[in-house]
Amino acid sequence: MNRQQAVAIIEEIGIFPGIRVSSADRALYAAETLYKAGIPVAEITMTVPGAIEVIRTLAGNYPDMVVGAGTVLDLESAERCLDAGARFLTSTGLVPEVIEAARKRSVTAIPGALTPTEVISAWKAGADLVKIFPAAPVGGDLYLRSLKLPLPQIKLIAAGGVTQQTATSYIAAGASALGVGGELIPRDAVAKHQDDRIHELARRFLGFVKEGRS
Repeated sequence: MNRQQAVAIIEEIGIFPGIRVSSADRALYAAETLYKAGIPVAEITMTVPGAIEVIRTLAGNYPDMVVGAGTVLDLESAERCLDAGARFLTSTGLVPEVIEAARKRSVTAIPGALTPTEVISAWKAGADLVKIFPAAPVGGDLYLRSLKLPLPQIKLIAAGGVTQQTATSYIAAGASALGVGGELIPRDAVAKHQDDRIHELARRFLGFVKEGRS
């Protein structure tokens, strides 16, 4: 899977799940359950114990899953994730060496940004998508719309505080995808292996994306 294919899948699905749980087993369960629910995208954050092995396992078992690494803050971590098979690298902010590492390997780069200057800097540095984080505290969908109007050529992911109540509005405002964590994969649902609950939440969020695009 090359960079363009990964971006196309993320845009098509419109959901960018951030998996931040307390163990490798729980991360695997969350990613696999979302995959079966129709969301073949998973960001495994570096805060997950054994995150790189989780990425390696998912990349090996699910060739069509867009699995990548989140909160990648340095070149060494980026290289380890890429060697494990990560199909994208994302950071909380702009880390140029992480973007450069991704571009060298034809892997999707998704840095975080907030202000117009940061968004433009990330785009000029080679970002395929830019994660607007944290979106909710600074104005939510209205803020994202304000960014998108003068920068229509930059693909944005809304992240940080996206809920069931606001998801549709972010998509309508121009977000290419929604970065969602606990609202989609609640920690207690993961701990208790509540497949049905996670599948229902996945169905809802996919519906919010469809509604926002209509």
